[in-house]
Amino acid sequence: MVISDKSALELYRLLLSDCVSAKELWSWQRHTDNVLSNNHTLLSCKFVQRFIPSEFGADPDKVRIHGMDYNFYSRKVDIRRLVEAEGIPHTYICCNFFMSILLTSLVQPGLKTPPRDKVTIFADGEAKGVFIKEEDVAAFTISTVDDPRTLNKVMYLRPDGNVYSMNELTEIWESKIGKKLERTYISEEELLIKIKETPYPDNMPFIFIYSAFVKGDLTYFDIESSGGVEGTQLYPHVEYTTVSEFLDTLVRSEARGKI
Repeated sequence: MVISDKSALELYRLLLSDCVSAKELWSWQRHTDNVLSNNHTLLSCKFVQRFIPSEFGADPDKVRIHGMDYNFYSRKVDIRRLVEAEGIPHTYICCNFFMSILLTSLVQPGLKTPPRDKVTIFADGEAKGVFIKEEDVAAFTISTVDDPRTLNKVMYLRPDGNVYSMNELTEIWESKIGKKLERTYISEEELLIKIKETPYPDNMPFIFIYSAFVKGDLTYFDIESSGGVEGTQLYPHVEYTTVSEFLDTLVRSEARGKI
């Protein structure tokens, strides 16, 4: 089950109470054997059988931009180490990019829809990113809660049809609109200057782009050799939206004048 912020806070206060009764704890235990938490107060909950922190996104232990992300990932690393030190059973979900975050603009910060004339490509455009629809992340996450194969492991999502470089994304989009886009390439050095000159938090999209599409932080490592598991291999029955299918919805919506 998913624990709300309010409920998690109530549980946290209960656990800190000097007068907590066995009956009260048992009442909570009946409802929290598996916890998908959207905050981290449940670290104190010793009876949780599976803790799934609300980190999602990239693997904070794998990204190589520490020091420039305003502690976005280091805080997640701290939570991981605390979970492990306390011996709390867990599963970390690394779904990479939600489709609604960058794919709606074809990774063009400042745009709300994909470009029709010009596209900016970062670095050489060859590093690959991974995009997953939010509902699909939920379906894969729910599948892990009672699965011993994901216990105390990182589950990555790299579905076929959802792992693409910026060059590949541009080509897919061009094929759907029947038009070639004018490409402008932004070097790594130019992107770093842009990140430095743009105030926080407006520079965060550029930082995520730098991590994924310049450093290649989402795909540079092998999942199996790193000790992780891949969700679509574990749960081939779970259907998901591909990047191509998602872009089709943008084309249709644009044609109807709704985006």
